[in-house]
Amino acid sequence: MPGRPTAARFEGTLLRRGDRAYDSARAAAVWNGLKPERFPAAIVRAASERDVPQALSCARSEGLRVSTRSGGHNWSGSQLRDGSLLIDLSGLGQCDIDPASATATVGPAATGQDLVKALAPYGLAFPVGHCSSVALGGFLLSGGLGWNSRAWGPSCADVLEMRVVTADGATVTCSETENADLFWAARGAGPGFFAVVTRFRLGLHPHPGSVMTTGLTFPLAATGPVAAWAEGLARDLPANVETALVLTASGDPAVTVAPGPRILAGMTAFARTREEALAALAPAEACPLAGSAVSRQPPEPTSFARLHERAAAVWPPAHRYAADTLWSEETYETQLGRIADAVAHAPAGKSLVLAPVRPVSEDPALLRNMAFSPLGASYLVCYAVWDDPADDGANARWLRDAMASVDPSGRGGHYIAETDLEADASRARRSYAPADWDRLQELKAAWDPGNVFHSYLAP
Repeated sequence: MPGRPTAARFEGTLLRRGDRAYDSARAAAVWNGLKPERFPAAIVRAASERDVPQALSCARSEGLRVSTRSGGHNWSGSQLRDGSLLIDLSGLGQCDIDPASATATVGPAATGQDLVKALAPYGLAFPVGHCSSVALGGFLLSGGLGWNSRAWGPSCADVLEMRVVTADGATVTCSETENADLFWAARGAGPGFFAVVTRFRLGLHPHPGSVMTTGLTFPLAATGPVAAWAEGLARDLPANVETALVLTASGDPAVTVAPGPRILAGMTAFARTREEALAALAPAEACPLAGSAVSRQPPEPTSFARLHERAAAVWPPAHRYAADTLWSEETYETQLGRIADAVAHAPAGKSLVLAPVRPVSEDPALLRNMAFSPLGASYLVCYAVWDDPADDGANARWLRDAMASVDPSGRGGHYIAETDLEADASRARRSYAPADWDRLQELKAAWDPGNVFHSYLAP
């Protein structure tokens, strides 16, 4: 095309479809081993923040719509859009700590693991994602259900300020007091956000003096009673205890220590002292169902790094994934009881259902001024995990059928970060409270009147 922008304009790399390195760049843009058959017209691999306005100028001059990726963990691969310009931010991994102000300045590609490592010398912490390789960009834009979010709130609550490049190529700051409407949208809009965040400034927390974990594993047939007990327990436990239920088909050692279909009830305390952590976990030790447990892990010290190591075993690289989420007003006993049979008959042994009980703070102060909000009393994520491309169809069907069983009305809510956006056209809308969805549409029209940025992926 005569006169079209060239790679010389960028500090990073401009790749067009058909270029030698295009296929590897497209594949690398999705962490999932299952790569969607969607092909951007061009990919800009940004080497600096300065490349982002240039990329947007390139897109506007060629009439291309824009998508972005930080770490590529979106299970639906919404960053890959046919005929688009993909701005790949994976080179923007800055991670600078200011211990005096207890803040961090991070690039969108910095991962939870990167931040944990950078914070360690300073005795500071942040509610990073449960999987270490998740980049902060997409995680924070989606709201962020991270470690200790029940006490600290959704991770985006600790975003103090962002540097954002808007659809017209302008670089602006947004915060509670500057471009506040854009700041509201950026804290929860996820893959439908209508600008590019190139830098976050985060507020940090004192690092817990003691992190301890415990758990009990039961036969999957005990799902109802175990879920009822865990839900009641979590209601009474202090906010600094994270409770999660995990249903697995095979009892893979990465998830439980016992073979066979299982349900694991795990609790992790983030406390000031070892004694405080043990006291917080004591109610779990008095579980009235303990006699039927097939294994029991007594309270033991852990760390954010070790928690990440355990999660890496559950979500290994070089696998194929499909995922979906559900917020519901039903109890965990009801919801997990509905999906347990599907888990028992999953076509892939590594597939699982994760149900964090009361996964995020209910303190209104920690949920203010953000597009993200909890949309139900219970929450679960269903993951199909397999490695053979020949099994793609069976696992995709299993996931859709499993989620239909747990949401028979089709009216449940979703979490935009991990929901199956291609399941139906209403998935994105049902990831927000109605008023918040309407406001997102209004702000999209105001900040991106030319519709430069792709909106949410749909069937």
